Amino acid sequence: MKKFIKNAALLWAFLAVTTMSIAQSNYGKTVFIPTKTLNNGVKMPALGFGTLELNDSVGINSVAKAISLGYRLFDTATIYGNEEAVGKGIKKSGIDRKKLFISTKLWVSDMGYENTKKAFERSLKKLGVDYLDMYLIHRPHGDVQGSWKAMEELYKEGKIRAIGVSNFDSVQLADLMAKAEIKPAVNQIELNPFFQQPKMQRMIEKFGVQVEGWSPFAQGRNGLFTNKVLVEIGKKYNKTAAQVTLRWLIQRGIIVIPRTSNPAYMKENLNVFDFKLNKSDMQKIAALDKKTSQFPEWN
Repeated sequence: MKKFIKNAALLWAFLAVTTMSIAQSNYGKTVFIPTKTLNNGVKMPALGFGTLELNDSVGINSVAKAISLGYRLFDTATIYGNEEAVGKGIKKSGIDRKKLFISTKLWVSDMGYENTKKAFERSLKKLGVDYLDMYLIHRPHGDVQGSWKAMEELYKEGKIRAIGVSNFDSVQLADLMAKAEIKPAVNQIELNPFFQQPKMQRMIEKFGVQVEGWSPFAQGRNGLFTNKVLVEIGKKYNKTAAQVTLRWLIQRGIIVIPRTSNPAYMKENLNVFDFKLNKSDMQKIAALDKKTSQFPEWN
């Protein structure tokens, strides 16, 4: 029996290391974040930290705090204007760069082969790193093929561990893949309880591309944080509407990147791996779908 227990413990330790992203917070508590394996073999945390509108000192302190709590995936973009703040937050945390998964995005005004190379170098400099874990085309406008060629070269040079896109529909994604040498690893799209895009998710996954959801809380629009269905489901598990939302997305196989500058909410958003929504819960949330973007001004 002792031998069995010992072997079982060793097996669990092995599985934990190979299937989870393990981060030690400054509070001594080990945070386990599952990883998703991308189509090139790179492992990406299933839950990360969004940084839209987290600028200057707020951005610096928020990123440093998030790292101390156990976050390892950080998502930013050129258009956010906060790559430098994110980089300073990482430096302030004192963490080993190799323990992080850093992702940023190429903006529309920088599309095209030569412009992409220049924009990439600017992002590296602002972030204070010598490589990216992921680089995304932010929107499908302009010279997509030229930008993708530049990104493929940067990927081959080892300057980016994974390349992908954001806000591409299935037709745009298929067009890119028909001409691309390297398949996109990720497509980051809007996903929240009010805009669920199940058909889009299936089509993206059919291409072998990982789905990542931006703005999972829809910035609180339509009263998400007090939504009756989400609150009632949360009561069963002693969880908030926000935690139920994140768990729902994670169970759909989607990588999520919630954003907050509030340390209490940062902790709350991490605490979603100790419960599982049942089929009835998932169906109730599916019924909330309004089938329309919650950010028409961004489209």
